[in-house]
Amino acid sequence: MHKVAEELLSICVLVAAVAVVIVRLPRIDVGHSPAFRARRLRNWIPVGLLYSLLYMGRYNLTVAKSVFGTMYDAAGRPLMDNPDFAVIFGVGTTVYGLAFIVNGPITDRIGGKRSLLLGAIGSIVANVVLGAITLLRPEDLRGWFSIVYGANMYFQSFGAVAIVKINAPWFHLRERGTFGAIFGILIALGLYLALDVGRLIVDLIALEWVFFAPASLLAVLALATALLVADTPSGAGFEEFDTADASSGDNGPALPVVDVFRRMLRDRVIMTIAVIEFCTGFLRQAILQWYRSFEEAVGGTSGFVYQHWGMVSCCAGILGGVFAGVISDRLFQSRRGPVSAVLYAMMLAGSGVAVVVLTTPLLGLTFAFMSMCVIGVHGMLTATASMDFGGRRNAGVAVGIIDGFVYAGTAVMSFTYGAILPRDEAAKDPSNWYAWPLAMMPVAAVGLWLARRLWNAKPVGQRAGH
Repeated sequence: MHKVAEELLSICVLVAAVAVVIVRLPRIDVGHSPAFRARRLRNWIPVGLLYSLLYMGRYNLTVAKSVFGTMYDAAGRPLMDNPDFAVIFGVGTTVYGLAFIVNGPITDRIGGKRSLLLGAIGSIVANVVLGAITLLRPEDLRGWFSIVYGANMYFQSFGAVAIVKINAPWFHLRERGTFGAIFGILIALGLYLALDVGRLIVDLIALEWVFFAPASLLAVLALATALLVADTPSGAGFEEFDTADASSGDNGPALPVVDVFRRMLRDRVIMTIAVIEFCTGFLRQAILQWYRSFEEAVGGTSGFVYQHWGMVSCCAGILGGVFAGVISDRLFQSRRGPVSAVLYAMMLAGSGVAVVVLTTPLLGLTFAFMSMCVIGVHGMLTATASMDFGGRRNAGVAVGIIDGFVYAGTAVMSFTYGAILPRDEAAKDPSNWYAWPLAMMPVAAVGLWLARRLWNAKPVGQRAGH
């Protein structure tokens, strides 16, 4: 009971800290009335919490993998070892990345609210099925999980597209750094719910509830979203305003989807952002998905960072999101490239340090620092730059392309590490894991080089072109 009380207190403190940070974020005055800001906040609360819970219903696989790794079949083989996890997660992230080709245009067509609800309902069903599979434990666990987790990730892909689509009409270009900060906070909160709260659920109830619990919570937030959220200011009784992004002044008929895709794929800035986010996807999951597996393999599970990895990742994400968002709007005049370059330089340095401290307790702190940087970049580029350069009208396609590259990078990471990381007895020796941080270094270097090329990039709307 002491552990439960400690975790519940941690959750309360964390939620309170998130609320204080969001309320105290510096504001850029673009003329919004207090009533508009209050209504936008009411829009944000259910949308943001639903998005965080989608993360809980996605990264619960990591918690389940740790438990399955301690269970054995009749032949003495773990029910899910590192290569099994790499395949399942690789299949899921591949589906996730490819789904954006379809779901980005769908979201632009039907609106962010409907897309978010569609994603939530699909994830609810998938998580219930994953819980049932966990309860039944069929012989081919990897096969069943690959199929259903892939379906889960298809519906999950609506989340990032929808949240950006919903908020694009509500935020002016100059205040979107704040949106990027909040986006990073939501990701961080979702990771905490998945990793630390998910582990508490396993300890207190049963393994299958690591899937049933997020499904239940998603149902509650989906209902709140259906009742409270408006896609646009006009849908909530306010006048529309010029967001000063790439859609500024574009009031003509919507272009066919193929034409929008063609325009985006030819846009140098959009595609540079996409490749940077490929690197982000690789690095983010290289840390999040393998840190605990490393510590479990080498016997480092008693450390503070391992025990509270979700909390540490959450705090790092909050710091990264706020740092990136504030300096983007305040220091770099709402340019996203400089912030990304600074954070990628930090990630490159961090990956080098990780090689040096791999066998020491400093590894956890090093990866916490890198998590701060990588979530900051992700908030700046996938959440914010996609709105800026895609514009509010085509935000779905822009996010689809960019976040698709994120998960293409994640898939490459998953299959790469599944092939090169040690297994069985070899995994117990930390010196066999040097390929893990070493593989991060060239990826971080490419991300830094590309981010530097975006240093002066800003969107140009239709009005500016006249």
